[in-house]
Amino acid sequence: MTILLLAGITAFARQASEERLQVVSPEIHNDNRVTFRLWAPQATCVQLTGDCLPARQVQTSYGLEEQAGVVDMVKNAEGVWEYTTPRPLEPELYSYYFLIDGARITDPRNVHTIRDVAVVASVFIIGGGRADLYRVNDVPHGTVSRLWYDSPALGMRRRLTVYTPAGYEEGGGRYPVFYLLHGTGGDEEAWITLGRATQIMDNLIAQGKAEPMIVVMTNGNTVVEAAPGESSAGFIIPTSDQPGMRDGSFEMSFPDVVNFIDTHYRTLADKRHRALAGLSMGGLHTKNISREYPDLFDYAGIFSPGIPPSPKVDSPIYEQVEEKLAIQFEKRPACYWIAIGKTDKRYRENKDYCQMLDEKGYPYTYMETEGGHTWRNWRIHLSAFAPLLFK
Repeated sequence: MTILLLAGITAFARQASEERLQVVSPEIHNDNRVTFRLWAPQATCVQLTGDCLPARQVQTSYGLEEQAGVVDMVKNAEGVWEYTTPRPLEPELYSYYFLIDGARITDPRNVHTIRDVAVVASVFIIGGGRADLYRVNDVPHGTVSRLWYDSPALGMRRRLTVYTPAGYEEGGGRYPVFYLLHGTGGDEEAWITLGRATQIMDNLIAQGKAEPMIVVMTNGNTVVEAAPGESSAGFIIPTSDQPGMRDGSFEMSFPDVVNFIDTHYRTLADKRHRALAGLSMGGLHTKNISREYPDLFDYAGIFSPGIPPSPKVDSPIYEQVEEKLAIQFEKRPACYWIAIGKTDKRYRENKDYCQMLDEKGYPYTYMETEGGHTWRNWRIHLSAFAPLLFK
């Protein structure tokens, strides 16, 4: 009891000290430079890392990859560590965290966080330009719902996230549907949190740049029911490596999702009013699903697509690929759209795929952005692809 009392007193004293010092973090200055602060008087080394810093090249098993930069912070006489970006930050949604003597923590003075697989980071937005699409602006807002559906193909109930545009609940009209897929380690929450899909769609629709549409965000990990902590598995630790991600089972079961949405929502249930897009693993899934079911989707958006699995994978999805692709393009999809960052770790494989499409005379639209295999790029890709749909 005494130990618990002392611990409580210590925690209270720490909070009181921070408030007395008026520690503000992050502080966004008028010129868009940003100051980060952390009160840690006993620490010997405090560092800042995040995509608000210049990226660094790191050698991994995939080759050279871009990772967030790391900088040392400086401690003042009151035990507050501080770092100010030397230049203004461009408009963007940024994520960061601190390293205290090597231990990673979020910013205790910033309550806004997001989870990417098993890493939780603090976030802030520098407004202006495209970043205004990521903000909650004074526009009509859509509704986000989490629902459970039966998947006979997988033999389980599964969870998905559905965005309905402003006015859907009050009206009686039917809407086109955009299916939006996450990458490795993601789940049905990823596009809502990391991708800012709700804000992007609200703002694009309000500006008249995108048609009002239903957006469906699925869970591409077929061995789980839902995102970590949202299923009967309990508070499991998120991981990037799970079975059932690239074995074809998600693609084969995808008509279960389409059937559920068409049954439970007021949809325009035909190919001309369905779109599909995804990032990384979701980009691979998009290629496979749109090829396997050429009469389901008229639009395919492939963002930084992941590479196919080894030839050892036994699935109809990876059989007669060239023949299925020929049939898909014979049916003249309204838009086949490919986007990737210039320093993306999948850049070479992506260019090879584009070369193959060129050689076969299959039409597509291509977009390159700065940077690598990051959510910063995928938010840009979504913002550029959604306005093309259902025109």
